[in-house]
Amino acid sequence: MSEMISFCGLLCHECGAFLATRDDDDEKRAEVAQQWSKEYNTDLKPEDINCEGCLSDGEILFNYTKACEIRKCGKERGLLNCAHCDEYACEKLEKFFQMVPDAKKRLDEIRSNL
Repeated sequence: MSEMISFCGLLCHECGAFLATRDDDDEKRAEVAQQWSKEYNTDLKPEDINCEGCLSDGEILFNYTKACEIRKCGKERGLLNCAHCDEYACEKLEKFFQMVPDAKKRLDEIRSNL
């Protein structure tokens, strides 16, 4: 499977919600719901674990993906990902990169090859 890199630099094709949706795998949904509930101190159900990836134009998105300001901005600008933005890296991304430095490395590499 080819890489699907989200606007913020996460790898959708490695995400449990994306994989469970792609494979229609209820066991994977349950596993991801349990893992994320524990990691993020929340209460997710297996039926919450559905996502076609943030680049998708479809309606099947994980609840956070639907609300993501980075995704919203990238979609509005018609970008492949934020590395292609004239305002890279904006304040929203810089805050995100503090939590996920690998996403910054990924987008920086893409940008250096543009």
